[in-house]
Amino acid sequence: MSKRIVVSSLAGVLALGGITAGGLAVASATTKTETTVENTSVRYVAPSGSGAGSLTFTADVSDDSGVKGSKVLVWPASSKLDPTEADLRHVDSAVCERTTDDTSRCTYSLKVTKQDAADMDKGTWYVSTLATAKDGGTAFAPRVATFDVAG
Repeated sequence: MSKRIVVSSLAGVLALGGITAGGLAVASATTKTETTVENTSVRYVAPSGSGAGSLTFTADVSDDSGVKGSKVLVWPASSKLDPTEADLRHVDSAVCERTTDDTSRCTYSLKVTKQDAADMDKGTWYVSTLATAKDGGTAFAPRVATFDVAG
């Protein structure tokens, strides 16, 4: 689980913009909707007995062009991490299943072993997500959900 849950700083990313040629601009009569992340939930179940626990995060992602994917980062509040949109481009992906032409239900799941749970910081944890649309639009939520790990 250590490779999926971050407790240290993430590397930044340099993004280069596009180049416009000839001053040509094209206007569209259609209304473009923004990429959105809604109906989020997170559920943490600690391991018990001989069974593993789990962490599951779900979100409904929408964009009129369709959903390309969603990245998820789970991190303890005690780490003081402040993830950026660029940071989330390099973390684990959720599995997104299309529910309508413009909406997908994205789910991120982890198995949590007893050793994983013992190594986790106790207290509040956050979930960050970066949803990406097929047309390149994004929705970044640095603290979209919280859960507690008991001591």
